[in-house]
Amino acid sequence: MERRQILYPFSTIIILKRMINMSEKTQAEILKEELFYSPEHAAYACEDEEIAKADAFCEGYKQFLNACKTEREAAAFVKELAEKNGYVPFDPKASYKAGDKVYSDIRSKALILCTFGSESLEKGAKIVASHIDSPRLDLKPNPLYEDAELALFKTHYYGGIKKYQWTAIPLALHGIIYRRDGSSVKVCLGEDEGDPQFVVTDLLPHLDKKQANRPMSEAIEGENLNILVGSRPFAKDKGSEMVKLNIMKLLNEKYGIIEADFLSAELEAVPAFKASDIGFDRSMVGSYGHDDRVCAYPSVMAEIDTVMPKYTSVTVITDKEETGSDGNTGLHSAFLKHFIADIAKTQGLCGRDVLRASECLSADVNAGFDPTYPSVHDKLNAAFINRGIVVTKYTGSRGKSSTNDANAEFMAKIRTLFDNSKVAWQIGELGKVDEGGGGTVAKYVANLGVEVVDVGVPVLSMHAPFEVVAKLDVYMAYKGFKAFLEQ
Repeated sequence: MERRQILYPFSTIIILKRMINMSEKTQAEILKEELFYSPEHAAYACEDEEIAKADAFCEGYKQFLNACKTEREAAAFVKELAEKNGYVPFDPKASYKAGDKVYSDIRSKALILCTFGSESLEKGAKIVASHIDSPRLDLKPNPLYEDAELALFKTHYYGGIKKYQWTAIPLALHGIIYRRDGSSVKVCLGEDEGDPQFVVTDLLPHLDKKQANRPMSEAIEGENLNILVGSRPFAKDKGSEMVKLNIMKLLNEKYGIIEADFLSAELEAVPAFKASDIGFDRSMVGSYGHDDRVCAYPSVMAEIDTVMPKYTSVTVITDKEETGSDGNTGLHSAFLKHFIADIAKTQGLCGRDVLRASECLSADVNAGFDPTYPSVHDKLNAAFINRGIVVTKYTGSRGKSSTNDANAEFMAKIRTLFDNSKVAWQIGELGKVDEGGGGTVAKYVANLGVEVVDVGVPVLSMHAPFEVVAKLDVYMAYKGFKAFLEQ
């Protein structure tokens, strides 16, 4: 019988050759796999079903981002979600059993969720702490003025921003105003279809010769981040500040306020962008506020899904991290220490003893490696999007200034936990030595005697009005936090 030669397309031949090569690994290749640290794209270790779960999880995350652009909104959202899932206000005089779920509301800007474990608190709690504030433009206490027949708001930027990024983008106004009679009104304007939006204007390129020659950090001055809010005068009357008068009239009609009520208000201008999928493959999410709501949302969902933990779980979403964690809603205050002391007392224990036995994941983001700007990173120790959550042994700046530096014992424990739980993770630093740096809440929790390490999601364009994260990393954060709380 005549043997016929089978002709394969060139692409098929290439694939077959690769398959043969894969099955004939050299001794060196095998040894490299055993000995080298080689993190890779999380998709390689995920089944299609898990990738689909990650995509589905991020649909809920996008809804959270759109609904929660301020710390007040995030705290209220989580509180409502917690109550729907069986959490009740913590009562220090009550007694609790394993599986009971409680929460503590810290001045409507921070929240603690807790599920009591089957083990005594004498063996410590498992704490996950993230923050829900993000860089933004805060209105000054007396913000409204008129100039050149335009009405504007004066602002004071909050957190570390590149000021030029906040010009010529649509802004929405969020917050709360307390009137002189003590009543309050919530503000959320610029988010819904048909709402007016606001903007910080910028110079046209034809006239920006002086501005263009300034250093980038000085191109836009903080005092010039003024928000345009109106341009029509009141009725046909003539006189000074008629545009301002018209704006106050509109605000009075809508919110029942007078100008002095700005003195007792917290109003924040944030980007009006909606969260959206990024890329042809929809593998990423672009949004305002990933830092640090991209860790807050997975930690809250992990806490809610932790039904009967061995150790008591404590999930904290806190305020003021972007300005140093000071103030009575930041983790530099005593609210976490006091909560631990209160739950310890329900079991006849001392709070400091519980803290010494506790462990914490400081759930905060890290800088994702950007191939457009590679020079600021040490590539061997940089975080890459789509390689899973980042374990950051230390943050700080220069000689590890102002940081918690997790010890090797705790690093080893977290490493083993994530590996055994099939959580994609990587190691990472916040840029090259002396290039910059940053901090998290880790040091404040560590100062209480708790074992702490930073674990979070890598972000591109961090602190910009529109940041980018990978969906697989967001889902791995959820898996990692859940594994930690359930161990």
